[in-house]
Amino acid sequence: MYFFNSVDRSNLGNAETDGLSKDLHFKGNEYSLLILLFYVPFGLCDLPLNLLTKLFSGKIMLPTLMFAWGSLALIQCAAKNFAGLLVIRLLLGTCEAGFFAGVVFYMTLFYTRGELGFRLAIFFGSALLAAAFSGLISYGVFQINNPHVQGWKWLFIIEGGLTVLVALIAYLWLPGTPENAWFLNAEEKLAAKARSLRDGSKNVESEFSLKQAFATWKGWKFYVWCIICFTYPVAFSTTSNFLPQIVARLGYSTVKTNLWTVAPNAVGFLVLLAVAKSSDYFRERTFHIIFALCLSLIGMIILATVDVLFNKGVAYFACFLMAAGAYTPSVLVHSWHNNNNLEENSRAANTGLLVGLGNLAGILSAATFRKEYAPVYKPTLIATSCCNAVCICFVLFMGVWMKMENTRRNRQQGIALKAEDVNTNMLADGEKSEQWRYFT
Repeated sequence: MYFFNSVDRSNLGNAETDGLSKDLHFKGNEYSLLILLFYVPFGLCDLPLNLLTKLFSGKIMLPTLMFAWGSLALIQCAAKNFAGLLVIRLLLGTCEAGFFAGVVFYMTLFYTRGELGFRLAIFFGSALLAAAFSGLISYGVFQINNPHVQGWKWLFIIEGGLTVLVALIAYLWLPGTPENAWFLNAEEKLAAKARSLRDGSKNVESEFSLKQAFATWKGWKFYVWCIICFTYPVAFSTTSNFLPQIVARLGYSTVKTNLWTVAPNAVGFLVLLAVAKSSDYFRERTFHIIFALCLSLIGMIILATVDVLFNKGVAYFACFLMAAGAYTPSVLVHSWHNNNNLEENSRAANTGLLVGLGNLAGILSAATFRKEYAPVYKPTLIATSCCNAVCICFVLFMGVWMKMENTRRNRQQGIALKAEDVNTNMLADGEKSEQWRYFT
């Protein structure tokens, strides 16, 4: 499902390489404006939609959102001008908002804290495969020579139609919770509940409560999470939305440009799985996140400083670094803050807001990716690099503080506890519980 979410959100970049702006008579920076304004509803609607996911369950909300955005993605082919496409993109952003946050919350109900990172990586990795798939299908579709239906219209028709089909299947397939999963027998349902209470939540299937949902918003750590979640996604937005334009700087044809976006995203998928698996295995988030942020930071610095026409190999390698590092924080950051939140309502609200902040951060990337900055787009790369640097500092601060706090508590109590040593159903008071240890 997220595969098609990513395809329908990012295929505008592929469509642009086939003359979307020319066919719809865009002027000035209207293409960048399309991407920029998309992020407004895409960021503002995450929190309310994620609360609805908690209230009505992922079984209902996730396929409903998918059916809506798939229909809108298909309708994009009927746009005749900038205004028409803008209206569709705004509605598309509203429907796509809440899906990633909803799935992150949904998966915390099924997987333990030590499993969440890799499972989210498999889920989120579909975004990288989507970029590769979109590049491949664009390569084929854009070779269709039809005077009445341009290649970019076929792209929207094919990808939007497939999304609607998968949404209908999802209504029948997805369970609401492990306790009512159609594919588990009675013993397996009891085991799933026990797993969650051992290493996931302090209670399961809790009633919807707005009071509990916003309980953690008063603490200082919440605002550090906000800064982290506003800065790391800028690199993700720059990579996912503008990689075709960045690769186009190498001077290749439209067809080859789309084809050459496949390899960086495919390698990025493998790096994502490896880093997330390592993070779960060692039950460590801080330095794995910093490693990924550094990868994309190095890639952007290279692209901003080298002459890509005379150093095509180096520039293309930098695209691999960007794809390898830009996606991983989306998985591990949201695994990390959910690992340290044992209340379901609070997880739904926090994930909704923090993912929404990240989506709004896409505005920064789109606002700096302006036509007059082509072909280097140095302001975009500099702004994104600065966001990565800020994020590295705050991730390091939060991780080191948590590790030091765990050490302080162990010293004070004369024991050597780690987060995995205590069943989460024994931590009724959360961070105030005597046996609480941070998942770092």
